[in-house]
Amino acid sequence: MLDHDTERPARVPAFGHTDGAAAITLITDLPYGPKAAEVAREAVTVALHGAEADLLDDARLITSELATNAFASGRPPLVLCVDRWSQTAGGLEVEITITDGGCSDPAPSSPPAAEEEAESGRGLVIVEALADAWSLTTGTHGTRAWCRLRRGSHHSPDGTH
Repeated sequence: MLDHDTERPARVPAFGHTDGAAAITLITDLPYGPKAAEVAREAVTVALHGAEADLLDDARLITSELATNAFASGRPPLVLCVDRWSQTAGGLEVEITITDGGCSDPAPSSPPAAEEEAESGRGLVIVEALADAWSLTTGTHGTRAWCRLRRGSHHSPDGTH
């Protein structure tokens, strides 16, 4: 859902979690161009207002990488969806999804190893390192990159992501 009058992402209640979690969903179109990552980072900042700094930093970096990949490898339209659940026990769960109009290349089964001196190619490696779960599904009619971040009561006991 977009609020086209103000060109700002709309925030709507999300459904699906039935464990007493308060939920918010933000959905917005991203520009198909070099500004996709910047707009996506700004939207995540809005969706995660008040979240812990480390979660916000990880979410912004992941979203930037996914938006860049969608622009570089996909076709328009680019759409960002951020689902945020504040758990009654104090935890926070975030799902970030970026879809695009598809591509002709098949999805890698795992992140490709980036060349040490390369200026690009590390996006999915970063996503894999920071996200608690993630997936990438590509096709000629649409591509979907998704990840989940958890903090607080659902975060792993050893402090890892």
